[in-house]
Amino acid sequence: MTATAPITQDVLTIPRKLPEGQVNIVGLTRDQLRAALIEIGTPEKQAKMRVNQIWQWLYHWGVRDFAEMTNLAKDYRAKLAEHFEIAVPEVVSRDVSADGTRKYLVRIAGGHEVETVYIPETDRGTLCISSQVGCTLTCSFCHTGTQKLVRNLTAGEIVGQIMLARDDLDEWPEPGVGTGEAGPRLLSNIVLMGMGEPLYNFDAVRDAMKIAMDGEGIALSRRRITLSTSGVVPEIARAAEEIGCLLAVSFHATTDEVRDKLVPINKKWNIETLLAALRDYPRLSNSERITFEYVMLKDVNDSDADARRLVKLIQGIPAKINLIPFNEWPGAPYQRSDWERIEAFADIVYKAGYASPIRTPRGEDIMAACGQLKSATERARKSRAQIAAETGQS
Repeated sequence: MTATAPITQDVLTIPRKLPEGQVNIVGLTRDQLRAALIEIGTPEKQAKMRVNQIWQWLYHWGVRDFAEMTNLAKDYRAKLAEHFEIAVPEVVSRDVSADGTRKYLVRIAGGHEVETVYIPETDRGTLCISSQVGCTLTCSFCHTGTQKLVRNLTAGEIVGQIMLARDDLDEWPEPGVGTGEAGPRLLSNIVLMGMGEPLYNFDAVRDAMKIAMDGEGIALSRRRITLSTSGVVPEIARAAEEIGCLLAVSFHATTDEVRDKLVPINKKWNIETLLAALRDYPRLSNSERITFEYVMLKDVNDSDADARRLVKLIQGIPAKINLIPFNEWPGAPYQRSDWERIEAFADIVYKAGYASPIRTPRGEDIMAACGQLKSATERARKSRAQIAAETGQS
C-alpha cells in the first residue's frame, strides 16, 4: 500500500439512505446536497442557491423542520419533506459533573451508542466527539480500547454530535441573527478525541469537519478543531491537505518497547516513522504546532530520563506537550503518576523550550475523562444482566 492510499477498516458504515426511502441531509457535503436536490427535480440553475438557503437554516440557525425554512416556497418545502429528513443522533442520557462537564450518551442508527463530552472552561467550551463505535487500537491504558469496534460513524452522526450539543447549550442564533452577534460561543472548540481512531474513518471525519468549518453554518475555524490520532502514519499528510485542522498525537512513550505496549499501533508505525510524518504536518496544514498527548503512568513512562528523551525526539517539531494525569478505572493495569513526579517531568520539558501544561482531570465523577467513554454504561448494563441471570429473569 502506498503512502497516499486511503487507510480504512473493514467495518460497516450505515448508508445515508433510510429504509422508507428518505435521505438524511445532515452530513451531506454541499456537492452531495446539490446532487440530491437536482435528483428530486430542482432545476440545476437554482440548485446552488437552494443549497445555500438550506445550509444556512440547517447549520447556522439549527432548524430541523423544512416547514420553518420560510425563504423557500411552500410547495418546495413540502417536496423537501417528502424526500428528505433532518435527523441528529438521539440523546439517551445526559450527566453533568460537579465541574460543569456534560456527558451525553448518544444513540445512532442501528441502536448503537457512543458518548460525547462538553467541557466548559473560562476562555472556551470544548466538545469531545466520537468517530467510531468502539475502537480497534486496544491501547492498554484506555478503557474505551477495551470495547470492540462495531462500525464507523457517518459524517451526519459526527456533525450531529455538534448539533445536539448546541441544542443542549441553547446556542443556535435566532433566525436573522449572525453568529458573531449572538455573543461569545459556549461551544468554541472541537476535539476528535472521543471513541475511535479518526484516521480510520477518514472520509466521514473529513466531510463532517468541512461542514463544521463552513463559514455559512457552524463556522468554526480550523484552528479551533483538533484531530487526535494514535499514529496512522499514511493518513497524516492526507489530513493536513484535506482537513487542515490542528493535530494531536497520542504519543505516551519515548521508546518503541514501551510504546508497543501502551499504543500497539506502534508495532506497525514506530516512533521514528511517526515522527518523520509529523515533521511535515505543520508545513502541509499551515498549522502552528502539533500537540503531543502524554498520559502519565506511574513507574512506566514518567522518569526524568523519559522527559529528556521526549524533548530530544521531538526536536525541530513546533510542538507543545500535553501531560495527562492517568484517569484510573476499575481494573486498570496502571496507576496515576504522583503529582510531584508529573511536575518534575513538566519542568524538564518546559526548560527545554516546550509548553508543558498539565491537563486538569475533568468529569471524573461521571466517567467522562479521557479513555473512559461509554465504559460506565457498559458496566451498568452488564451488572443488570448479571442480576437478571442470577434471579432467573429474562
